[in-house]
Amino acid sequence: MRLGDGGYRPAYNGQYTTDVDSGLVVGVAVTNVGSDMGQLGPAVDRIRAHYGRAPAEFLADGGYVTLAEIDELSACGTTLYAPPMTRPARADGPARRVDNPVVAEWRGRMDTPEAQVIYRKRAATAEWVNALARNRGLQQFRVRGLDKVRSILLWFALAHNLDRTLARRAGAAG
Repeated sequence: MRLGDGGYRPAYNGQYTTDVDSGLVVGVAVTNVGSDMGQLGPAVDRIRAHYGRAPAEFLADGGYVTLAEIDELSACGTTLYAPPMTRPARADGPARRVDNPVVAEWRGRMDTPEAQVIYRKRAATAEWVNALARNRGLQQFRVRGLDKVRSILLWFALAHNLDRTLARRAGAAG
């Protein structure tokens, strides 16, 4: 994969899917693809397989979203909150593709203050879980292979969920 320093080295792209209200990790995946693009659909499919239904709402980083996945999420009843991709202005050249009604609705929704408030919650969930994993030592994988890396990510998710559950119980008791 291409890394932050511009070089290419063997690497893995770990994905945690988290619940906004509880802070629990509800999905884990790993790929050896450097881009997050196209990972949104598989994340929703994992949730649907584990919990029997698609989520009502989904917060995602802009790098995850493809226009086809927006259509798929809408078809299964999931409202997506993700920043729209910017479209560069074209002075000369072919006309831009016109958005279909589902994509146009998503773009319009994300321009509202309400959607922007909802989207801000993503940093307190997804980014928080990743930061905690790094603080707990998940800096690099010392194993090879997608299955082994996924096992490590699952151990971190299990530890995180146990910690969150104990904290929520202590808060409810106090």
